[in-house]
Amino acid sequence: MKNEIKKFLKSLGHAIDGLSYALAHEKNFRIEIVVAILVISFIFIFRVKSWEAIVLILMIMWVLIAELINTVLERVVDILKPRIHPYAHLIKDLMAGAVLISSVVAVVVGIIIFYPYFRELIEVLKTF
Repeated sequence: MKNEIKKFLKSLGHAIDGLSYALAHEKNFRIEIVVAILVISFIFIFRVKSWEAIVLILMIMWVLIAELINTVLERVVDILKPRIHPYAHLIKDLMAGAVLISSVVAVVVGIIIFYPYFRELIEVLKTF
């Protein structure tokens, strides 16, 4: 049992190292983390419904995972170098496109969910 706990803690350490690397070296990941914190703050500020919070958290997770997968594939392609295969650049572009799609969908979902809350806030502010 102690050995299993040590293995788990070692794996957890590697995961934290990976996230630390992404935070230190990936500008887009840092931007996405800031946006995630903002969205999570809005979840609490507006007291959104549970199902809306779940959807928003899943969208945050999806974008962050897509960015991490993009980073991994970029590093693998960097090892291969574009001169080894003409698809190296295309692979990077395709993965960036996947991150873009996930980000745009997340923004659209966020707008759909938060629009009524912001509209209500604006109506309340108009009364002052």
